[in-house]
Amino acid sequence: MSSSWAQPPHDPHHPPDYGHESYLYKVPPKVPIVERPIDDYRKIRVVVIGAGFSGLTAAIRLPQRIPNVEFVVYDKNPSVGGTWLENHYPGLACDIPSHTYQLTFEPNPNWSAFYAPGPEIRAYLEGVAKKYKLEPHIKFNHKVTRAEWNQETGKWKVTGEVVDSDEKWEDTADAVISGMGFLNKWKYPNIPGLKEFKGKMCHTGHWTLEPAGEAWKGRRVAVVGVGSSAIQVVPALQPWAEHVDNFVRGKTWIAAPIAAPVLGTLTSSATGNYYFTAEERAEFAKDQEKYYGFRLKLEDELNAVHGATIRNSEMQNGARAAFKEMMQRKLAKKPEIAEHLIPTFPVACRRLTPGPGYLESLVEDNVGFVTSEIKRITETGIETVDGQHHEYDVIVMATGFDTTHVPAFPIIANGENVQDTWREKPITYLSVCSSNVPNWFNSLGPNSAVGSGSLLVLLEKELEYAFKAIGKIQREGIKSMVPKPQAVEAWTNYMDAYFPRTVYSEKCRSWYKGGKEEGRVTGLWPGSCLHAVFALENPRWEDFDYEFLPDHKSALSWLGNGWTTMEYEEKVGHRAFYLEHIDYPPVPE
Repeated sequence: MSSSWAQPPHDPHHPPDYGHESYLYKVPPKVPIVERPIDDYRKIRVVVIGAGFSGLTAAIRLPQRIPNVEFVVYDKNPSVGGTWLENHYPGLACDIPSHTYQLTFEPNPNWSAFYAPGPEIRAYLEGVAKKYKLEPHIKFNHKVTRAEWNQETGKWKVTGEVVDSDEKWEDTADAVISGMGFLNKWKYPNIPGLKEFKGKMCHTGHWTLEPAGEAWKGRRVAVVGVGSSAIQVVPALQPWAEHVDNFVRGKTWIAAPIAAPVLGTLTSSATGNYYFTAEERAEFAKDQEKYYGFRLKLEDELNAVHGATIRNSEMQNGARAAFKEMMQRKLAKKPEIAEHLIPTFPVACRRLTPGPGYLESLVEDNVGFVTSEIKRITETGIETVDGQHHEYDVIVMATGFDTTHVPAFPIIANGENVQDTWREKPITYLSVCSSNVPNWFNSLGPNSAVGSGSLLVLLEKELEYAFKAIGKIQREGIKSMVPKPQAVEAWTNYMDAYFPRTVYSEKCRSWYKGGKEEGRVTGLWPGSCLHAVFALENPRWEDFDYEFLPDHKSALSWLGNGWTTMEYEEKVGHRAFYLEHIDYPPVPE
């Protein structure tokens, strides 16, 4: 028999003639057939918001994971970097080991310090953008001001403005990936007299003063706060300023660094950080196996401390004793500081920081530790409730961010504004998808941070989840995809059942709880970093509601017309693609 019957029509999109004799069986379709091959994927457009770690990773992976994709990244800043571009206060550094704070597929053996300085992290992100040629896909100085879902078209309308101009812009997309982060909306505290001060004042999240150095000589400086920014700013300014007062209202644990055996080989500085020599960095760059082993050990250590986050666990009690002893020892010169600073709440109840050099700087002669509450700001300084007045040339507000997860702009879908629905409690599904918000995917949104483990590993897994969902939208002719209400409720109930088992639910003021002492944990994943990796690996598609495009009149319309594009191509061997990467099973001995 001639094989001509098996040849596809000249045009794979042209309906075949079922009456033609070359077709062996004349079976009229019982469902409408979509006249295209199963793998002839429709073009899909994705808008990515933010050009930090999330946005850059999305821009790298989208064309790799999704065929026939068109995408653009919008960022309000003039360059890549996200929070590492916006923050540049003195002493800015990573608060976990730098070799664990990098993309899994883009290792950097050349970090100068165990806790990488902020400018190096920004340079790392700039290097990633350059290597993967991302800048043509990024529109800088493009601030998003509104996103609105059109249920009729199944598209997002994203509008915005060009920074420092009157120009407006708008875009449409089938899906949106939000990489906005949430530790970027800095705010001044509610202290009377903020505008009265005649000296220099700035917020660490919006640094407008000189970098640490000669310019600070002779200055009397107040640093308000005891979060991670204050803990980094104080030791950075102490060697230069005439005097630094740290105004501390709360208490905090200063963490001992992890991987002590590894640290033993490194050079410590007076600031408490650990530095790699040029020879060590060159050895890492030359010997990839050695570097991989070093990085593997660090990540393994980072993932080994999840037990410390469980209330009354042996690891928690051990950490508490060890941190207390370390803090008392370093503050022995001024023991009254230890009495005020060491918390009664558990280790990790609020964000831990190793604070290289912070405790050491507090005991220096030119540093004061002020625990009396601030009453008001005056023209020349700060008045406290105990009646004391302290005069300063500079006041640094290291008072944190708006950590409520409320988006910076309206996100409108199905008659609701996410700004309103998230004001009291952010409602998501697995952190990635937003309740009642179709085709919208968060990276490092609510309940995405980790109390232990690598944040960037979780970020990559959240994005992979989003790519799988967007790929499904594309393949199956899905117009809108949104988590079912019962799935959202189940996720919420799981978190509310999990967190009381942990130290995060104890009474301490933390951005994990939106800046409150008590309340629902909205910042952290309910489990370990490795738990998140497993949870996000295989999406439960049954947890979503779907609406299909008009030409997909059947649940199986995505099957197309029975052909694949490979069967029309002339590439030799391509039609046997399944032999290119065979997963050979192990043979039992």
